Amino acid sequence: MDAEVNLVLPLFLLSVMTANVVVIGAGVVGLSTAINIQRLVPSCSVTIVAEDVVDGTTSVGAGAIFRPTEEYLPGVDIQRARQWIRDGWEHFSSLALSEHSGPAGIAITPSFMLSRAEIKDPLYKDVVFTFHELSRDEMKKMGFDKHFSYGYLVTTIVITTKLYLVWLLKRFLQNGGKVEKRRVSNMNEFLGRYRIVVNCSAIGSRQLFGDKLIHPNRGQLLRVKAPWIKYCIYTDADAYIIPNQGLVAVGGSREENNYDISIDDKESKAILERCCKICPSLKRAEVDHVWAGLRPVRSPLRIEKEIIKVENDQLTVVHNYGHCSDGIALSWGTAVEAAGMVRDCLKCSSKL
Repeated sequence: MDAEVNLVLPLFLLSVMTANVVVIGAGVVGLSTAINIQRLVPSCSVTIVAEDVVDGTTSVGAGAIFRPTEEYLPGVDIQRARQWIRDGWEHFSSLALSEHSGPAGIAITPSFMLSRAEIKDPLYKDVVFTFHELSRDEMKKMGFDKHFSYGYLVTTIVITTKLYLVWLLKRFLQNGGKVEKRRVSNMNEFLGRYRIVVNCSAIGSRQLFGDKLIHPNRGQLLRVKAPWIKYCIYTDADAYIIPNQGLVAVGGSREENNYDISIDDKESKAILERCCKICPSLKRAEVDHVWAGLRPVRSPLRIEKEIIKVENDQLTVVHNYGHCSDGIALSWGTAVEAAGMVRDCLKCSSKL
């Protein structure tokens, strides 16, 4: 028996060592998943294939704050979601408290969560640094009581997405990863080249995999010059103010099934009006640029293995997409799970 084990183990290690894995998509989910595959299976070769890398992705424009909620996780088991949040918070908070925080665009930021209805035990409550419900007097002092009934002061993480994506890409490349910048049009191109295909193409999954459940939610935001704003305001009234490194993200909007990412000047004006009512100091801010993008919405968010038939062969695919507004916050946690699926798939295939 011992001799058999000693014979099988080297074969398994050799099989994994020579495994090629491809990740489709280079947004925050794709990059995070690729890095976690490198971490869990350090001997395999990982390639990212994407038309857009950092610039041009939806992730690069997001106004990112760590506050994942059940609202954007329909159909997901709550315990599974809590694991994603714990894993994500461990990653982001460790970065924020390390020497990498500046280059990675990660900042600990006091944040006011304002709502017209009571927020009862949000998913992020037990992981963030602090969570405090504002008293009526505190709401009045801040002027929040004019528009909202409830307020919470939360010490959490804010991410400057452009810096963070560049940091992730650099880490992936330093780990030996490769990038092919091109559009993926057909799964045939991966046959015989890769053991596992990891799909992080988000809305692109409609065309590549025929997924009719994935659809866009259009969002628009402005980035303004307001260095005096050092705290975040996030509301349930399509208004948020998130300080990044250098600029402040001011949003936002939500439009289901709208694929148009051209800038809507009327919407920009409406966003500023909504946010200036809550934070009057924004009235003096100079607009640097306006951005619009498509949030990938799916119910439920998809992380699963699928065997697909391609011509006379088949491909093993691990999906990880459909994060909607919680894409940045959930990216690391879901990447850990997806990378674990890749590792398990490689173990299974090596035994065949």
